[in-house]
Amino acid sequence: MIDALKIEAVSLVKQLVSIPSLSREEDETAYLLFSILHQKGFNPKRQNNNVWAINKFFDEKKPTLLLQGHHDSVPANAQWTRDAYDAGNDIAIIYGLGSNDAGGALATLLTTFFYFYEREDLKFNIIFAACGEEEISGTNGISSLLPSLGEIDLAIVGEPTEMNIAVAEKGLIVLDVTCIGKAGHAAREEGINAIYLAMESIEWFRSFQFPKVSETLGPVKMSVTQIQAGSKHNVVPETCSFVVDVRTTDAYSNEETLAIIKENVLASVIPRSLRLQSSGIDANHALLKAAKEMGRKFYGSPTLSDQALMPFPSIKMGPGKSERSHTADELIYTKEIEEAVELYIELIEKYNTI
Repeated sequence: MIDALKIEAVSLVKQLVSIPSLSREEDETAYLLFSILHQKGFNPKRQNNNVWAINKFFDEKKPTLLLQGHHDSVPANAQWTRDAYDAGNDIAIIYGLGSNDAGGALATLLTTFFYFYEREDLKFNIIFAACGEEEISGTNGISSLLPSLGEIDLAIVGEPTEMNIAVAEKGLIVLDVTCIGKAGHAAREEGINAIYLAMESIEWFRSFQFPKVSETLGPVKMSVTQIQAGSKHNVVPETCSFVVDVRTTDAYSNEETLAIIKENVLASVIPRSLRLQSSGIDANHALLKAAKEMGRKFYGSPTLSDQALMPFPSIKMGPGKSERSHTADELIYTKEIEEAVELYIELIEKYNTI
């Protein structure tokens, strides 16, 4: 059965690659996934471009394991040398937009769901969910779906991790910071230069170190990534605005992180959102014990995924390499997909015995 599932997973990745599925435009891949589940008699449901199904012997008295992945992709960049929607003819490699991030993980999680669908001996329920809008952290993705899924106790999020275990993931706050000065003529000693005010704040963002450091994720990281000021060469600018990318950790909530920033920066600091929290799982969780028995490596991930919108324990795990994501001529190896089917099944089997 597992060999057949490997073949099915590889085929599905190729199908997903062939269908354009940019964020908010995943209608056709959602239809494909819904159709596959429907044809197998799994009674799938669809909300927006999110598709999900539950195992045959779902029991409300049992805890629930969520197998979740995403089927949207970023646009192909200008450096692509191939057709971004052509998987190619190499039996060892699958090319194409979204193959690595995260078609491989989604396809193998789906076939893993097939494997366990009719199992009566599970100590937990299993829900499979394929979501849209992950690449933009959109409001019609996983966050809109969770209320329909009921109580979730644990999630395996499919992302390219080389099938190692991301036990924690950094959150994100994007800040719009504005410093207000006073306009004046550049030739005279007039005005208060907002750029100079901003330089002081920018230096704080560059050099400040948060006292608490996460054991798995390290320090909170802040990076000034955009800046805008001035309209003419001879006018002292009265405003200077800049953007800060803040990668948060489990040492502070997003709200606590923002409060510390506001206490130290003499400027208007407006967060675009506080919803993308750092996430993770207890080091003593039974799933990690199972993964440790398998010899999987654990690490803290600096990259964002749907984990950031899950208010329950989760890990990130999937075939492929993170550094291939969003790159030109994106690819995943067939052997990575085949190995992932085996490892997902082994992990869940071991978890079921602990």
